[in-house]
Amino acid sequence: MTAAAPTAPDGGGYAAVLRQRVAPEWIDYNGHLSEAYYVLIFGFATDGLMERVGLGPDYRRETGRSLYTVEAHVRYLREVGEGSEVEVRTRVVAVGAKKVRLCHEMWLDGGLRATEELMALHVDQQTQSTVPFPEAVAERLAAAVGEAPDYAGRAIG
Repeated sequence: MTAAAPTAPDGGGYAAVLRQRVAPEWIDYNGHLSEAYYVLIFGFATDGLMERVGLGPDYRRETGRSLYTVEAHVRYLREVGEGSEVEVRTRVVAVGAKKVRLCHEMWLDGGLRATEELMALHVDQQTQSTVPFPEAVAERLAAAVGEAPDYAGRAIG
């Protein structure tokens, strides 16, 4: 199953919004979305943002460079059922020369269901080393930076 295309920012401080229907095979023995599939959907949202800023599949093929997630913190707040169409809102909260910090929020029926905060590095896949973003990509990411949500930067406690 593929992810829905990301939509334009909604003016609420989000860099991208993705809508995704929950597939039956993503449901666990408790009758709701299995934890791995929350992360899958958040991954689709990361892919959508990458596409929006110029780091999509064509960029990867042409340059051999991509974003690698090196750290993530997921919060599972409320259950999501089979067939639900969730909305993932993505915020860029910090950008460096070679890294970006994102926060994804999964919404359903007006309620926040899960969040993911992640750090990703821009990596040359051949050398496996970090490299600076191209100028145009860095500018798009910098323009997308918004306020970090209150849960960002928290440790597991």
